[in-house]
Amino acid sequence: MLMPKRVKYRKAMRGRRKGKATSANRVDFGEFGLIALEPSWITARQIEAARLCLTKFLKRAGKMWIRIFPDKPVTKKPAESRMGKGKGTPEEWVCVVKPGRVLFELGGLPRDEAQAALRLAASKMPCRTRLIEREEFTYEGF
Repeated sequence: MLMPKRVKYRKAMRGRRKGKATSANRVDFGEFGLIALEPSWITARQIEAARLCLTKFLKRAGKMWIRIFPDKPVTKKPAESRMGKGKGTPEEWVCVVKPGRVLFELGGLPRDEAQAALRLAASKMPCRTRLIEREEFTYEGF
């Protein structure tokens, strides 16, 4: 499971998912990419599930890049606990994704194979996604 080795603060605030992605919003490494169309939190489990799908489908052909990393802790309080008593303990790690962020990239594959592989990965994501190629490189065209 993906998670940081160490963080500056153990617990983080929820924050806001306003605006479009300003970084990692174009295909830089491969020829095809999976881009997010709406804001969401993607958990480490979801990233791992998509990674397993892609590696199983690719069968060592082509190359895959994961462009997101879960670096935000999400806390949960135990069930049936009373109000107060502070913030809960960190339970999972998430990646904050804004519209236009490239999630995965594939290279060294024909278009139809890359499209099929990225469709499998998209089914594991909690947000709407779209396949893009290296030519169309920013979120502005949607």
